Amino acid sequence: MQFHHTTLPNGLEVLAEINPAVQSVAFGFFVKAGSRDEAVEVHGVSHFLEHMAFKGTDRYSADDVNRIFDELGADYNAATSEESTLFYAAVLPEYLSQAFDVQAAIIQPALREDDFATEKQVILEEIGMYDDQPSVVAYDQIMQTHFDGHPLGRTILGTTDSIRQLTAAQMQAYHRDHYRAGNITLAVAGNVSWPLVQELAAKFCTDWPAGKCDRVLKPAVSAGGCRVITREALQTEQIVQLTAAPDTNAPLRYAAELLTVIVGDDQNSRLYWELVDPGDADQAELSYNDYDDTGTYLFFLSGDPVSIPANLDRARQLFETLNRDGITEAELRLAKTKVASRIVLRGERPMGRLSSLGGNWVARGEYRTIADDLRAVDVITLRDMRELLDRFPLRMQTTVGVGPRQSLKD
Repeated sequence: MQFHHTTLPNGLEVLAEINPAVQSVAFGFFVKAGSRDEAVEVHGVSHFLEHMAFKGTDRYSADDVNRIFDELGADYNAATSEESTLFYAAVLPEYLSQAFDVQAAIIQPALREDDFATEKQVILEEIGMYDDQPSVVAYDQIMQTHFDGHPLGRTILGTTDSIRQLTAAQMQAYHRDHYRAGNITLAVAGNVSWPLVQELAAKFCTDWPAGKCDRVLKPAVSAGGCRVITREALQTEQIVQLTAAPDTNAPLRYAAELLTVIVGDDQNSRLYWELVDPGDADQAELSYNDYDDTGTYLFFLSGDPVSIPANLDRARQLFETLNRDGITEAELRLAKTKVASRIVLRGERPMGRLSSLGGNWVARGEYRTIADDLRAVDVITLRDMRELLDRFPLRMQTTVGVGPRQSLKD
């Protein structure tokens, strides 16, 4: 594989990882604009704008966009997170130019008033739909509680009130500020030539407005807390807990990933054998999320409402034992094997490499090969894991419960 990088005069960064051995090509526009970049008065605009991109441009109608992608057999979509919005597509190499034309066009959408009014109802329905999903409610509520007063505490979808009050003019202003070329990274991975990537970027992206919108980083200090949302009709209780973890630039982020595999993987982890395998919980998993200036461990527990207090106590004891005694060499070796396998299997597909290629560049301004990631995992030692647990112990700060219980105590 060969890596190439250039920057257009307007500031758009263009990356490509060329791999003639594969049979497809994936590309994506990574926009550094997510829910944490929104002012309070435009809460939810990043995700709303993602929807509006597919409503068409001055050249392509919404029907054109969907029809052309479908005719090309493209795997295409978009996604908004706390820190970015990604527009991506994967196609056969011979259809790259056509797919690129459409995808680049919708980055600068028409944002018509009538489309805005129609899509607003779609967003409101989406908010209502997710409000019926306890796990989504639990996640949104714990982010709000844990990051109270911090931009990371804002829900990605926005609220019913914020979306209703949002205007097309506000969205247009947000787009002008955040969708400048210097705030966007184009990443391409797979069976493609570098000259063609340069040609397409120059042809379809050169006229984009120059400049960038720097993110203001605000220290995230959580006061913790506990919140219970009672929904008596539910049959299970969903629990989410958060605590601090390494940020996206921390060298310990690889150790944090290994720790979550050891402690909370969906199979053969400490939480699995403690709670899931005996049948005491439906799910008991630990995951790691990293952001620009902070990170979190997220513990998710679900099961019989009656057993929740005892299971929470068992999980707490498991965490405290781990904080005190650390992990074993055998656990570290097994976790490395699991993570290495995931890195390689994901990297065998252009879509998998696209996520890594663009994500690493946007977050840290670096290119990492599969071999780089494998080495980073392989060199982690028990001493590194001990340092991680000393600096970021598994001692949950914030808890949210969604289900029939009115309290999480016996």
